[in-house]
Amino acid sequence: MNKNVIIIGPAHPLRGGLATFNQRLAKEFLDHGDDCSIYSFSLQYPSFLFPGTTQYSSEPAPKNLKIFSKINSVNPLSWIQVGNELKKIKPDIIVVRYWLPFMGPALGKILRAVKKNNHTKIIAITDNILPHEKRPGDIPFTKYFLKSCDAFITMSEKVMNDLRKFEQTKPAMQVLHPLYDNFGEIISKAEARNFFGLDNDEKIILFFGFIRKYKGLDILLEAMADKRIQSAKIKLLVAGEFYEDEKPYKEQIEKLNINSSLILKTNFISDSEVKYYLCAADAVVQPYRNATQSGVTPLAYHFEKPMIVSNVGGLPNLVPHEKSGLVAEPDPTSIADAILRFYELGENYFIPHLRMEKEKYSWQNLVKTITQLADDIQK
Repeated sequence: MNKNVIIIGPAHPLRGGLATFNQRLAKEFLDHGDDCSIYSFSLQYPSFLFPGTTQYSSEPAPKNLKIFSKINSVNPLSWIQVGNELKKIKPDIIVVRYWLPFMGPALGKILRAVKKNNHTKIIAITDNILPHEKRPGDIPFTKYFLKSCDAFITMSEKVMNDLRKFEQTKPAMQVLHPLYDNFGEIISKAEARNFFGLDNDEKIILFFGFIRKYKGLDILLEAMADKRIQSAKIKLLVAGEFYEDEKPYKEQIEKLNINSSLILKTNFISDSEVKYYLCAADAVVQPYRNATQSGVTPLAYHFEKPMIVSNVGGLPNLVPHEKSGLVAEPDPTSIADAILRFYELGENYFIPHLRMEKEKYSWQNLVKTITQLADDIQK
């Protein structure tokens, strides 16, 4: 039976991976025959909490999606209004995204109001239970949010383990982060490199995504200074906006004298340009210090790009070693070793494995899991 589903989380005109994910998930529910809309934020972060240049996308709104920007993350009156509105609508399922404890009070208050209709099943997709950078209030805000949900989906074993430290009894299922297949089809490396004015025969690896301490760009920069990497004339394309002070990175680059080995595109990457970055690279490097799951991994799978990932969190499970990519320790020498090993094996070595592995990453599977969890919840 078709259902009325509401997703609570960021969506256009807000930008970023969460918004992209929510919009793609909504499309999958619609394709499945359900009625689906998104309740997003009129104010997601106060400006002093947002490290980037702008929270808003310059891309056109997605077609055929109903998006209501109504939640103000710091205004309790907005939480009450949205909660009462959703309580009256009585959707069959609410899918709520949880990625930051700061959102716990707003989302928890909204969901408590909804639960009073004794009908709506509330499924949380928990990207993180506790954040990478810890702040006061993380634990009480998370507890407050989790109590308002009926069931949970995680996309890594690490997050599932974190969840079970707070919530032992409610249903929870782990699924793979689906492929980001809404950034266009694979284009040739020649076409992608032409977009940047890069030569076809250059060796280019890619660091993609917001730049934050836990993602280990500084480790990768150290690896780029390795004499073996330098003599192989490998270049690093850094694509993503700084979400912290960029000064230490610039100082590190100068100190290591690796300017000529870097292509820096440290601005926000619009959706329409993502394919050029992925398709221009030979491989994607994720030198993270810690990780739950990563949206970059399914993006690389979609564009069939081998990955070099650090041996932390859920990354080694997502990237089988010497199949979809290579697993290294989060230190410069190990990362450099893996980069050299990648070029020794060659990009084409990984393609059959990538194509086989990416079949597991379907949006249909996520919708099926959400629906199954909701059907199992007794109201």
